[in-house]
Amino acid sequence: MGPFISKYGIVFVLLAMVIIMSFLSPSFLKTQNLLNIIRQISFIGIVGIGVTIVIITTGIDLSSGSVIALTSVMVASFAHPGDSLVISLLIGVGVGVACGAINGIISTKGKIPPFISTLGMMTAARGLALLYSDGRPIPNLSEPFMFLGRGVIAGIPVPIIIFALVGIVSHILLAKTKFGKYTYAIGGNVQAAKICGINVDRYLILIYVYAGLLSAIAGMLLTARVSVGQPSMGVSFELDAIAAAVIGGTSLAGGVGTIPGTIIGALIIGVLNNSLDLLGVSSYWQQILKGAIIVSAVLIDSRKNKKA
Repeated sequence: MGPFISKYGIVFVLLAMVIIMSFLSPSFLKTQNLLNIIRQISFIGIVGIGVTIVIITTGIDLSSGSVIALTSVMVASFAHPGDSLVISLLIGVGVGVACGAINGIISTKGKIPPFISTLGMMTAARGLALLYSDGRPIPNLSEPFMFLGRGVIAGIPVPIIIFALVGIVSHILLAKTKFGKYTYAIGGNVQAAKICGINVDRYLILIYVYAGLLSAIAGMLLTARVSVGQPSMGVSFELDAIAAAVIGGTSLAGGVGTIPGTIIGALIIGVLNNSLDLLGVSSYWQQILKGAIIVSAVLIDSRKNKKA
C-alpha cells in the first residue's frame, strides 16, 4: 500500500480537489471552465516539463520567465500581417535554443552552478527584452500567428493541443530513449555516469537547450494568446514551473521525476487557482496557499530521501 500511495498519491490529491470543488461551485465542472483551466496551465506546464528534466540532473533553471519575455518581443516584431509565420516561429525557436545553450555551456564548461548561470540569464534576457522593445509592447500581430494562442481545433484550444504534444514527446524522450536514461544516470550519480562513459557535459547542454526551447514555445503561445509582444511577460513563470515539477514528485536532490507527474502538478496549481477564483478568495491568499503547497511537497520529498 505504501509504494502505491507514494506513486499515485498526487493523482488522488487532484481527484479530491476536483470532487470537493464540484460540490462547492456548480460552475466548476462546466466544460468551458475545465478547458479554461487546462489552457491556462498549458503555458506553465510546457515550461515545467523542461524544468523537470533539468531538475532531474540536480540542476535548476531560473531563466524560463525571462526567455519567455525575450522570445515574445523578438517573435512579435516578425509576426506582423504579411510576415512569414515560419520565419517568426524559427526566430522564437532560435532564441530559446540560444539561451538554453548558453545556460548549459556556462554551467558545464565554466563550472558555474546552474543556480548562478541561469540567474544571470534571467537578468540578461529580461534586460535584452526591454532593450530590444524599448520597454514597450509590440502590437499588430498577424491572424495566422494569433491562431496559435486563440485558435480552436475540433473544440479544443490550440495551446492545449500543443501542450499535449509536448507532454507526449517529452515523456517518450525521458522514459524510452538513451537521452532519458542518461538524464536519470547524471541525476543519480554524476561521477558514476562519467565512469560509465556518458559525455555528461554534452547531455547537460542538450538538456538546457531543450528547456530553453520549451520556454520559447510557451513564450510564442502566450504572445499569440494576448496578441502583443510584452517585455514584461513571463514574470515568476520559472517559480510556477518549478512548483509544478516539485508538486508532481520531481526530487530537488536529482534522479527522480516524471513528465506525467509534472503535468499533474501543473493541473493541481491550475485547479487551486481556479477554485479560489470561483470562491472569491483573494489573490493574496492564493499566493500564500501555493507557497505552503510547495514547501509541503519539498518536505515530503526530503523525508522520502532520508528513508531511502
